[in-house]
Amino acid sequence: MSEPETDVREVPLDEAMTMAVAFQRRGQLDAAAEVYQKVLAVVPTHPDALHFLGVLCHQRGHSEEGLALVLRSLDVARNQPDAFSNLGIIYKSMARLEEAIAAYQEAIALRPDHANAYSNLGVLLKAQGRMAEAEEAYRTALRLNPSHIDAHHNLGVLMAATGRMKEAVECYCRVTTLSPRHPEARKLLILAHCTLGERDKAIDIAREWARDEPDSVVARHALAACTSENVPSRAEDAYVELVFDGFAASFDSKLANLFYRAPELVAAMVADAGLPATRTLDVLDAGCGTGLCGPLLAPYARRMTGVDLSAKMLAQAADRKVYDELIKGELTAYLQVHRAAFDLIVSADTLVYFGALEDVLLAAAQALRPGGQLVFTLEEEVWPAGAVPDSGGTYALQPHGRYTHRWDYVRRTLDAAGLEPSMRRAELRMECGVPVAGLVVSAHRRQEAGRG
Repeated sequence: MSEPETDVREVPLDEAMTMAVAFQRRGQLDAAAEVYQKVLAVVPTHPDALHFLGVLCHQRGHSEEGLALVLRSLDVARNQPDAFSNLGIIYKSMARLEEAIAAYQEAIALRPDHANAYSNLGVLLKAQGRMAEAEEAYRTALRLNPSHIDAHHNLGVLMAATGRMKEAVECYCRVTTLSPRHPEARKLLILAHCTLGERDKAIDIAREWARDEPDSVVARHALAACTSENVPSRAEDAYVELVFDGFAASFDSKLANLFYRAPELVAAMVADAGLPATRTLDVLDAGCGTGLCGPLLAPYARRMTGVDLSAKMLAQAADRKVYDELIKGELTAYLQVHRAAFDLIVSADTLVYFGALEDVLLAAAQALRPGGQLVFTLEEEVWPAGAVPDSGGTYALQPHGRYTHRWDYVRRTLDAAGLEPSMRRAELRMECGVPVAGLVVSAHRRQEAGRG
């Protein structure tokens, strides 16, 4: 679609602003930006033009530029609750949480019925572990606007995180009533029903979702997880990319609130392997995400490479300035074309999106130099007390969308790949108020790794 004409020479400023906002809401950002800039050429201190152009810059990924414009707008006119609310959104994307909280509070002070500001404030309070205050913020948003979809969704997430699953189900049901095709609510509703032992209800929701959106990789993955039918050997690339692009900006704060330990556990295993912390190794962070492992690995790395499927995660990793190279790509394929390239490969919470481990572990073994080290985490398949595991088990796709693996399967696969493992059990994070059982694995490459 061609961009619309934006000549506003004969258009009053208020009409030009209405036109620009309409362009922006339709996603016609070039046209909107052109109008805002023409307005500012006439009135350089126009507060709305500065504010909305700042939001537009943020939408394009230029948050620093957007921040400066919104702050200029507020210097001109402080009585702008929406500008403060959008300032909070920009600060949040930059992980400046205290400043974001202050911005939302300013918006609320100026407009006490600002439901969006209350809902967004709740997200940040939850990220700081201030659960009671977050709940109050969400419930205030819902008193102001009972149809506020994000507030219902966010309250449901908080209820689940604090173990109040029945209340979480009520929140997610409300979201799906207000927005029947809301994918995140349906995914979380499925998980909540499974947690409550109501698997039949979860399956019904997953089947309906897959019927409504037959091309949705998320719906397809959720259905396989619920029914244990047509389980893929690993999550589809499109699924992983979509999920992680979706929450890249808030990933670190969410994990901090879940007491996420995988990077520290990996770093401890690397130290226990006796590798020299003398910046002499070629290191691969396999599935680097936002780069949480990067600073922990830097003392070992002569050169450090990160690989991930999510471009938005990689952008966050780049901001840490510890990687020499960041590659967007699928992990197994990358490893297969980089034989004997690394002294150390680490993977924190990435192989949980693989069911079958044979190909990726063999590729990792062959990407290591002789004597090289592979360190990674998995979630362990845990059987209920008194249950007898079936012999020869391998892995299972769980309702939360990740795979769990059997201890003996992991050992067999590492051995076949020519890797000598040391394995430990550990708690990787909290989920729905319950510790997630994990495996932390360190594997030494033999002189002759497994042959593919």
